[in-house]
Amino acid sequence: MKGIKIEVEKIEGICPVFEKGDEIIIEGASLNLADTDAYCVWASTSWMPYLHAIRGGVPADEIGLSHEKDTYYVQCLDPGKPYTPGGTVVFKIELLSD
Repeated sequence: MKGIKIEVEKIEGICPVFEKGDEIIIEGASLNLADTDAYCVWASTSWMPYLHAIRGGVPADEIGLSHEKDTYYVQCLDPGKPYTPGGTVVFKIELLSD
């Protein structure tokens, strides 16, 4: 089963968990802790519904997650200021080759 790389593309406002460039690596049903820089349970709800489709090879542009075919983008659910004291994060998701 192909792995998935989720990278922090952009942060708007303040994120107490991630820094730009942080990576999360998912292999099978497991989080690769050795190669993952940080993890936020709340942010994971933004990409979790798409992982099966990404792994299945559904193009990003067909599910509305990019204008590109092989790179997917999702955003953290925290809207940031003025609505919350935090910030929001844009994640870039790519399928890793075997």
